[in-house]
Amino acid sequence: MSLAPLLNAAPAIQLHAFAALAAFGLGAVQLAAPKGTLPHRTLGWIWVVLMVIVAASSFWIHELRLWGPWSPIHLLAIFTLAMLPLAVLHARRHRVGRHRNAMIAIFAGALVVAGLFTLMPGRIMHAVVFGH
Repeated sequence: MSLAPLLNAAPAIQLHAFAALAAFGLGAVQLAAPKGTLPHRTLGWIWVVLMVIVAASSFWIHELRLWGPWSPIHLLAIFTLAMLPLAVLHARRHRVGRHRNAMIAIFAGALVVAGLFTLMPGRIMHAVVFGH
């Protein structure tokens, strides 16, 4: 394992990857920790900001090109940017089930599933984790 491929990547890729890794770790903590507490809300806001950075930074990454400079990952970024405010709104209106489902969907789709695709051969994170 070596961070060299990531540290040699474009700044947008570095920002995207480090924000995603931080969001994954914090998201795992949030899923396991008690809900409705001040720490949950505070860490939740930090997680939302990290996810906005992850989704927004993806628009400057064009490694996979299926439709011009875009790929299905960019559709996932749009989904994430649309769902985050909705999930926050659900929490503010005390719709706990909807909030939980939205946040789990964002975590699973935008971090877990998308993260697994970054481990495919030829991708930067594959080189980070498995070497060249």
